[in-house]
Amino acid sequence: MVWTFILRLALATMLGAIIGFEREYHAKEAGIRTHLLVALGACLFMILSVYGFDFMLDRDHVSFDPSRIASQVVTGIGFIGAGTIILQKQMVRGLTTAAGLWVTAAIGLACGNGMFIIAAVTTVIVLVSLGLINVYLPYFSQKERHITFLVEDYGLMTEILEKLRQEKITVLNYEMHKSAEENNGKMLVTLEIRMKRYDNVKGITSILKNFEKVELVQIS
Repeated sequence: MVWTFILRLALATMLGAIIGFEREYHAKEAGIRTHLLVALGACLFMILSVYGFDFMLDRDHVSFDPSRIASQVVTGIGFIGAGTIILQKQMVRGLTTAAGLWVTAAIGLACGNGMFIIAAVTTVIVLVSLGLINVYLPYFSQKERHITFLVEDYGLMTEILEKLRQEKITVLNYEMHKSAEENNGKMLVTLEIRMKRYDNVKGITSILKNFEKVELVQIS
């Protein structure tokens, strides 16, 4: 029985590490070590839940619910997942990593219960799904970019905005204020646009460079 438990712990560790490697490769908040530990801990909790209280079954007035600890793992893993979710520049990041930790905990529970095939299949589904999304999502999703440049007067901004509209570039917001003295009192503009992830940034810069009185500073 002990070797069976060791096998379950080892498999949970391996499957958790595989998912963690995918997250680590894409430089996400939680990587190999986090996913590995979540899967291993969940597996051990499941083993304890199912087999850890066998010695009490022969006592009178004792009830046994092997799903009790497992249900607490499902709830408790949310605290770890919440720690990976951050708000950066008005955008929420880390939701996929948090969801991945939640699924990894489920994989660990499955290994702890001896459901090896289900755990392995779930791992494959997670990896294939994330891989396909990472490949094809950029062709459909959009992201925000910030472009900073210098202009000589307010009137030129009207022409720039009109040109961007003609090129079907969505302008979300822009700010203008006086730049430092070394820029000869030009207006410093920060333009926030929305574009598809695969769009070429050089296309936008070329539009701005067509205006003689525009000096490009930075794109982020």
